Amino acid sequence: MQPPEEPRGGRGADEHGFDAFYAASVGRLIGQLYAMTGDLAEAQDVVQEAFVRAWERRAELDLNGAPEAWVRTVAWRLAVSRWRRVRTALAFARRQGPPITVPPPEPHHVLLVQALRQIPEAQRRAVVLHHLCDLTVEQVAAEADCPVGTVKARLSRGRAALARLLAETELDPRTTPLPEVRHG
Repeated sequence: MQPPEEPRGGRGADEHGFDAFYAASVGRLIGQLYAMTGDLAEAQDVVQEAFVRAWERRAELDLNGAPEAWVRTVAWRLAVSRWRRVRTALAFARRQGPPITVPPPEPHHVLLVQALRQIPEAQRRAVVLHHLCDLTVEQVAAEADCPVGTVKARLSRGRAALARLLAETELDPRTTPLPEVRHG
């Protein structure tokens, strides 16, 4: 025995009709939007988005009328909207002027950051907060939510680890003092 046919206009009929409409028209619509936009990837994107919107309205979309024209119009409007957003963003960027030239980091800063990355996170945080952010041990303890003694231990271990990592470099604490790091 075969399952009963869904009534005309039922959910299954809508889905099958929409699938057939999609299969028959997607390639043609992409070609048309490609001709209009000059950008194949953009044409594919806007046609797919237009079909998503058509799918959401498939119960209202008259598949016997001109659904392809509706999808094409929606796709074109999406493309125009994207162009406007890009144009607005470019105009904003032009008003901002050229980007500020930022000098590359000093070699000693690079060495210090590389060394800091190699010590445990808790020690790194304590060292940075105390030595680079100029927080007291008590302030570091409050920010790290741990006892003052723990911060002191982390600082001691962190400095020892950094001394080992920076040995034989231009930042060797035995030969040169650590460079002053600018804040902000």
